[in-house]
Amino acid sequence: MVNRIREFPQKSHIVATHTDSPEVFIWDVEAQPNRNAVLGAATSRPDLVLTGHKDNAEFALAMCPSEPFVLSGGKDKCVVLWSVHDHISTLAVEEPTVKQGSKSGGNTAKATENPTIGPRGIYKGHTDTVEDVQFCPSSAQEFCSVGDDSRLILWDARVGSVPVVKVDKAHNGDLHCVDWSPHDLNFILTGSADNTVHMFDRRKLKSSGVGSPVYKFEGHEAAVLCVQWSPDKASVFGSAAEDGILNIWDHEKVGKTTDSAGSKLSNTPPGLFFRHAGHRDKVVDFHWSASDPWTVVSVSDDCESSGGGGTLQIWRMMDLIYRPEEEVLTELDKFRSHIFGCNS
Repeated sequence: MVNRIREFPQKSHIVATHTDSPEVFIWDVEAQPNRNAVLGAATSRPDLVLTGHKDNAEFALAMCPSEPFVLSGGKDKCVVLWSVHDHISTLAVEEPTVKQGSKSGGNTAKATENPTIGPRGIYKGHTDTVEDVQFCPSSAQEFCSVGDDSRLILWDARVGSVPVVKVDKAHNGDLHCVDWSPHDLNFILTGSADNTVHMFDRRKLKSSGVGSPVYKFEGHEAAVLCVQWSPDKASVFGSAAEDGILNIWDHEKVGKTTDSAGSKLSNTPPGLFFRHAGHRDKVVDFHWSASDPWTVVSVSDDCESSGGGGTLQIWRMMDLIYRPEEEVLTELDKFRSHIFGCNS
C-alpha cells in the first residue's frame, strides 16, 4: 500500500513513494509501462530504490526544493538523507548491466534487480517513530523532523549527524506533521495528536525542555495530520485533521477583534477564517495549487462510507472570504456587461 507520494520540484515526472517497508521507491512515471493499456503489460518496477532504514518508513517523506535530495523518517527513529546524484555517479563507474529480456550476457540476477543507493546520512535524535520531515526551503543541508516522542528537531548536514536544536516537548502529544515557511525561513508549523497547531520561531528555539510557540491554534476536535503554508500569502496556512475538517488560518488575524470593514469578528478560534467541512472522515493530506493559490486538493480516508477507496476533493473558497470586498466588486463590475449580455 502506498502511504505517501511526493514529486521532485525539479522534474515533476519523477516521484518518490512510501509503502509499508523500509525502502523509498523512486519512479519515472513517463517511463513506466501503462498496466491498463493492454492485457499482459509489463509489471511496474521502481526505477531506483533508496535503502538505509532498519524498519518501516511509512509517512515521513520530503523532496528538496533546490537539489535532487530525498528525506525520510521511519519506525527505526531515524531521519535518512539521500541524493539521487549518487545513483548517477554510480552508473558512470559501473559496467553496463543487461537489460531485462536481453539474451546477451549471463548475469540474469543483476539484470532483474532494481538499482539501489545507500544514504548520504543517517540522523539519530528521536526516541520514537519519525512521523514527518521537511527541508528548509532555502537549503538542501538544513531540515527538520517531528515524531511520536513529541520532539521537534532541527538538523544541519554540514555540522554532522547530531541535532542542531532538539525541542523535547513541542506539544502535549505525538507530533504528526511539520512544514517550514517558504516566505519567512524562521517560521515552522507543527501539528499534533493534542488537536493543536503550533507556530515556532526557530530563532527562539532551545534544546531540551518545553517548546515555546509563537502562536497556538486551537480549532480542531481531533489529531492534526497535515499542515502546509500557503504559496501565495505569507501569513496563511492550512491544517487537516482526523475530525474531517480542513481549516485555513491567518496568523496576522490573531488578536484582532474586527475585520477589515470594521465588523466584529465572530466567536471563532483566533486566526481561523475558513473551514472546509466537505469530507466524511479524517483528512489525511492536502496541497495548495501552485497555479491558482486559493485552490486546494484534499484527500480523506473514508473507505467505509465511500464503499471502498478514499475521497479526493478539489475546492476553492469564494473570493470575498480572502480578498477585500471593494476589490472583488470592482473586478465584477468590469464583467457586468459581459454577464448581462450572456443572460439576455
